Amino acid sequence: MTQITNNNYSEDHIQILEGLESVRKRPAMYIGDIGLRGLHHLVWEIVDNSIDESLAGYCTEINIIIHEDNSITVMDDGRGIPTGMHTKEQKSALEIVMTVLHAGGKFNKDTYKISGGLHGVGLSCVNALSEHLEATIYREGKVYKQAYAKGIPLHPVKEVGTTDNHGTTVHFTPDQTIFTTTVYNLDTIANRLQELAYLNVGLKMTVEDLREKDEAGIPLQKSFYSQGGLKEFVVHLNGTKEAILPAPILIDSEKNNVWVQVALTYNTGYSETVASYVNNINTIEGGMHVTGFKRALTRTLKNYADKSGAAEKSKIEIIGDDFREGLTAVISVRVPEPQFEGQTKTKLGNTEVQGIVETCVAEVLYYYLEEHPKEAKTIIHKVTIAAQARQAARKAREMIQRKNVLGSSSLPGKLSDCSESDPALCELFLVEGDSAGGTAKQGRNRRFQAILPLKGKILNVEKAQLYKIYDNEQIRNLITALGVTIGMEEDDKAINLDKLRYHKIVIMTDADVDGSHIRTLILTFFFRYMREIIERGYLYIASPPLYLVKRDKEEHYCWTESEKEGFVTQLSSKDGKIDAVSIQRYKGLGEMNELQLWDTTMDPNHRSLRQVTIDSLLAAENLFSMLMGDEVPPRRAFIEQYAKYAKLDI
Repeated sequence: MTQITNNNYSEDHIQILEGLESVRKRPAMYIGDIGLRGLHHLVWEIVDNSIDESLAGYCTEINIIIHEDNSITVMDDGRGIPTGMHTKEQKSALEIVMTVLHAGGKFNKDTYKISGGLHGVGLSCVNALSEHLEATIYREGKVYKQAYAKGIPLHPVKEVGTTDNHGTTVHFTPDQTIFTTTVYNLDTIANRLQELAYLNVGLKMTVEDLREKDEAGIPLQKSFYSQGGLKEFVVHLNGTKEAILPAPILIDSEKNNVWVQVALTYNTGYSETVASYVNNINTIEGGMHVTGFKRALTRTLKNYADKSGAAEKSKIEIIGDDFREGLTAVISVRVPEPQFEGQTKTKLGNTEVQGIVETCVAEVLYYYLEEHPKEAKTIIHKVTIAAQARQAARKAREMIQRKNVLGSSSLPGKLSDCSESDPALCELFLVEGDSAGGTAKQGRNRRFQAILPLKGKILNVEKAQLYKIYDNEQIRNLITALGVTIGMEEDDKAINLDKLRYHKIVIMTDADVDGSHIRTLILTFFFRYMREIIERGYLYIASPPLYLVKRDKEEHYCWTESEKEGFVTQLSSKDGKIDAVSIQRYKGLGEMNELQLWDTTMDPNHRSLRQVTIDSLLAAENLFSMLMGDEVPPRRAFIEQYAKYAKLDI
């Protein structure tokens, strides 16, 4: 602990942050981080306010525009933020909402009975972290405006005209001095709007991207609208898989002023997809509503299985994991006073909601099973097969765990380990093939870089049951090399990273079609069975160069087509002789010698690694299912949609 003395710590060191200074000084406390996720969180904060207007019954349409300079406009047709003079503060209510933390209408339940933005910091945070923001209010037949710079009003609220419209429009430019990137991702915004459209029946959501236009010069636009709600949502999430039920099961109940909506179905796959929301906020870490749902599902299905005799016939104890294999479900609750963990609202803490959800789900599910014996039999059959596969997987997993317990002497023979013992300093390169693996072993820094060659393509875990995954030699070697533990008594698929041996795991494959496929197979395994490694920021993808451009003794490595063309122009500009410039295309890592591989791809001082992150869990889930699953039509549609971006490499 640092010792503070009177010489370096006095009353003058005590700082009082005025206004929105605290947000600008510690932005991650309010929006999670200052990277891509935090950048998009600014949009969510404004959209959440518009959604609250919809929940109150006053908003039917929300439109977002991504401008060419990556500024954002969010428009709704709600009531419009009040602009009149606040009695106590003697300022316009609009200015208070935009410039004062913990100020807003969400604290008054006469205004919003249900809301996602509870803390009153959303709009003021966006304002504080914006280089420029302008709010335009359409209310009571008049138009009002106020502009701000880094949260500070540039002028009082102005009345600028009359109107027949009503609503709020916010246009803002993220502050480049705060965020590490200020480039918005259209798909990220579109995915969120699609979720919100399913969660709010009858609400139209639109995003328009002025940065991307078609041949006619019309900006790209995506619109979302749902009349089927959660049932449509589940069908969408399950769209890349083969459903085993004719239609999703819907629970729609209300108890103690808590509205519970759940839609669920089963598919022939082996993974579980459960999306959860509280007042339209995506609770990616779950919470009490998810716990209540899982308890009800397990208890109700287990009672039915026991009563039907299916569990006794299988002679295997069925546990919670078995009831969720192949499950796709969406849980949406609306709670008057939700208690979230943190401002970014990723986990619900209300204990009373667990019991309410459990009761609602159990009641409806019980009657469904009784009234649909054919579908009930299909579900129980799926569950018993899952239990049998789990038993086989446990035996295969225990073999791996026994090897891990033995220590470094049991590490895979193909692993060339590093000498460093601190995981925070260690790197593991997963290299495609023995040839490239050999080059990487020669070129690496043996002190902190380990190499594990992967021969051929690893198993596609999207199509395999757990026991087959553990039986696969490549995956066994990978698990053993990492030193992780998979499966605990309470959760057969849980992962324990306490003994993880490397905090930087780098996928290094060839820059060709096979290399891309192998990389996707590895990513699928990590996403399905070692997601926490991704969430902790430990997984990376290496970026070997595509070209080497040379003339005489001058040479340049190039990672993109534009880089290559630039250096070709530069090297031929002396005398105009393009044919004097040689271009080498690297399709395989083995085409480089060990020094070239080190200089371009492995040297921490010069390499370029891409960190693997999960921006949208549901979008990632859908993508892996579509790319690696059994269903061909969704994959064909994806290829047709993106074929125009493909380039031939002959």
